[in-house]
Amino acid sequence: MAVEPLGPPPKGLAIEKFPKKYVSPTRLVRISAYHAGEPYFGASGNNRFDAPGAGTGAPEFGVCYFGTSLEIAMAESILHDEIPVNGAFNITRAQIDGRFALHFGGRPLHLLDLTGALLKRLGGNADLAGTTDYGITQQWSRAVFDNPAGYDGFLYMSRHLNTQRAVALFGHAASKIRLESYSPLANAPGFRMAVERFAIRFM
Repeated sequence: MAVEPLGPPPKGLAIEKFPKKYVSPTRLVRISAYHAGEPYFGASGNNRFDAPGAGTGAPEFGVCYFGTSLEIAMAESILHDEIPVNGAFNITRAQIDGRFALHFGGRPLHLLDLTGALLKRLGGNADLAGTTDYGITQQWSRAVFDNPAGYDGFLYMSRHLNTQRAVALFGHAASKIRLESYSPLANAPGFRMAVERFAIRFM
């Protein structure tokens, strides 16, 4: 039996008020080449959950992407395009030295948990994080943005560490979150453990 690819979101995603999940910004981690101007809400259209109209001169909203752990943030950034060799990743020091681990504070974020049973009920599947058809996933993001419940963003399963959730946050939530602290990635708590778990070898 053929597996159907992820299709457009159902109309209910933009209409029905699903329960909100309250997430503290202190749970979020982001890795960036910058520590000024963060969190940065992009509208290039090049990323999975960017606004469908991004890149046309009239983006409906900006999106900032976070991990709920340093491991997710590393998997989704440092290792995003890397291919393991014999079960390990060969990474240059320059790829690490030019990055910061960012931590946040602020008010609770009202998110839609777009994982598990709810995702299944909406006709979605793991392709939400896995498909290369960003035209489809951006429609799902737009539907959450349009929902009258006023979600600040949503949780989804990380593509690159599929046991944990990541967060797509909409630009209208910028007033709820602030950069609290940052450090060179190599000095961040949990960095050494992540290096061991991902079997990162420095070249």
